[in-house]
Amino acid sequence: MELAPIVLIKGPEAVLADRARTRLMRQARDIDPDTEITHVDAAAYAPAQLGVLTSPSLFGERRLIMVDNANQMNDAFLTEMLDYLEHVEEDCWVIVHHGGGQRGKKLLDALATAGPVVACEEIKTDGDKAAFIAQDFRRARRRIDREAVTALVEAVGSDVAELAAASAQLIADTSGTVTTDVVKRYYGNRVEASGFAVADAALAGDIPKALALSRHAIDTGTSPVPLVAALAMKLRSLAKVGGMQARGLNARDVGLAPWQIDRARRELRGWRPEGLGAAIIAVAQADEDVKGGGKDPVYAVEKAILAIGAARG
Repeated sequence: MELAPIVLIKGPEAVLADRARTRLMRQARDIDPDTEITHVDAAAYAPAQLGVLTSPSLFGERRLIMVDNANQMNDAFLTEMLDYLEHVEEDCWVIVHHGGGQRGKKLLDALATAGPVVACEEIKTDGDKAAFIAQDFRRARRRIDREAVTALVEAVGSDVAELAAASAQLIADTSGTVTTDVVKRYYGNRVEASGFAVADAALAGDIPKALALSRHAIDTGTSPVPLVAALAMKLRSLAKVGGMQARGLNARDVGLAPWQIDRARRELRGWRPEGLGAAIIAVAQADEDVKGGGKDPVYAVEKAILAIGAARG
């Protein structure tokens, strides 16, 4: 990513967008330590603001204008930014972050033509999160085992900012290759009591362990909702991988990373298609119950775990 007079940061993932902003501002300061940096909210943009900020400075210092919330831009910003692209000022950088959606599509197309685009797509799946962690470690010239990546994803969960912080802590506080044991040393309680640990035990047929982990997770503040979500996610992965061979699909078709497919294949041992179907139905009912459809969310989780054990046989 290189600083240019016009840069578009495009996508909803806040962590990636923040990192892009930081790197671009650092590049500007490296070029000119006296660079004047101004933040502009495109949703609350005042007419003529861009013209004032980009006009030549009396003292000759460079200017960097960081525009946020372009996905909620008002009409004044849309009009004036399009005009600015026709006459880009020298010694001035304008960086626009658009979080997604169709608002200002004409401007988005023009920005993409005028300069580089930094993609910040949402990090949603476990595979995306694993790739995110691996990239952070590569950037730091550190090694982390594949199993350790999985353990970290399972421990930290869905919050990408927290995942980035956890990676940064492991990189800063450890040396050598980061293994599963290292992750457990830092995040042991969370690894053992996470929803994915519950799901792993349940789908492996270790129902006593799954029940114990679920009770511990709930007792330490975990909501029943993510526990059921983890069960559902694991079952969906098994169902996708189970149907791959019969339908002639590949990893890209099912939306899973290769390591996820290898793991699901191992976990499918001991499962039959009808049992998997019964488990999916039971967890779907539990999902409804923990979201208000039932009287006791905790019981709904335990009932789903027992149903999975019965379905696996």
